[in-house]
Amino acid sequence: MSSSFGRAFRITTFGESHGGGVGVVVEGCPPRLEIEASEIQRDLDRRRPGQSRLTTPRQEEDVVEILSGTFEGRTIGSPIGMLVRNKDARPSAYADFQNVFRPSHADYTTEAKYGIRNWQGGGRASARETIGRVAAGAIARKLLREVAGVEVLAWVERVADIEAKVDPVSVSLEAIEANLVRCPDPGAAASMEERIDAIREQGDSLGGVVGCVARGVPAGLGEPVFEKLEAELGRALLSLPASKGFEIGSGFAGTLLTGSEHNDPFVPGDDGAPHTRANRSGGVQGGISNGEPILLRVAFKPTATVRVAQQTVDRDGNAVTLEARGRHDPCVLPRAVPMVEAMVCLVLADHWLRQRSVDVLPALD
Repeated sequence: MSSSFGRAFRITTFGESHGGGVGVVVEGCPPRLEIEASEIQRDLDRRRPGQSRLTTPRQEEDVVEILSGTFEGRTIGSPIGMLVRNKDARPSAYADFQNVFRPSHADYTTEAKYGIRNWQGGGRASARETIGRVAAGAIARKLLREVAGVEVLAWVERVADIEAKVDPVSVSLEAIEANLVRCPDPGAAASMEERIDAIREQGDSLGGVVGCVARGVPAGLGEPVFEKLEAELGRALLSLPASKGFEIGSGFAGTLLTGSEHNDPFVPGDDGAPHTRANRSGGVQGGISNGEPILLRVAFKPTATVRVAQQTVDRDGNAVTLEARGRHDPCVLPRAVPMVEAMVCLVLADHWLRQRSVDVLPALD
């Protein structure tokens, strides 16, 4: 079972939803980077359950413990081990479902692949696994900010059919965190919150889209063939639980334009580097960052666990009616925001470190 991601900046997550705890081992972080548990905790607090009425009522403080890899507040170059212990696990809540395949979950596919599954909340397929990603992403975020001046921000762009108007060039963390939905458009946020409240009362769920910008990314990150930067970002973001779609730049809307309309002419920049007029490429051309803000969107399906009765089958192939129980988000979008940021930070940190190994020879006469 693959639980690792990255090459130069590499993470390995571990743990199950209702086990003793979850965590991550980070390898490749350069030494002497200042990092405190409070910086990691800040992102984990944005991801944790029970933070508002719009999220699962599971009560977890998700306090991070740094087990290795730091000394006197700095990284020392060795693997960084981090652990978050599960405090409010209730595996017995899933006992009635151990022989039933829940619709749109990983129950059947996991058992088909491994011949065994942890039915207590989904095991490794649970979104609780992302705690390790967010903790590692906080370190990647600090590295990017300190050494490259890169800022990564994500926000809820759409819930169901409610669309926000967001300027990715000027959007701020303060505006994103100003409401429970994490949408920087106050009017849309109020409508989203109302819709999520209503669907929660009905025992159902909603999906939507998270937007993200990475500002200050230098030109030259990524590879031109199999490890294009947009492909790496897509692979990272589509590995998140409940993610079902990925776009960068103009995305699918770009297919409605002609080539002359979609092409983005370069213009001289104040910093001496060429810049594009409209950034339809979303900051990546030919698989390599071009110095413009990286703009992307991730689609998340409605939460699979709902209280509405559904048809399914058990292990013996018998038709059964499932009325799910448990503590689940009526909409994953608000808590997905820090997860999206974490995966983008991990990809960019990995490729920034990889780019440092590329030595460009001076012109040879």
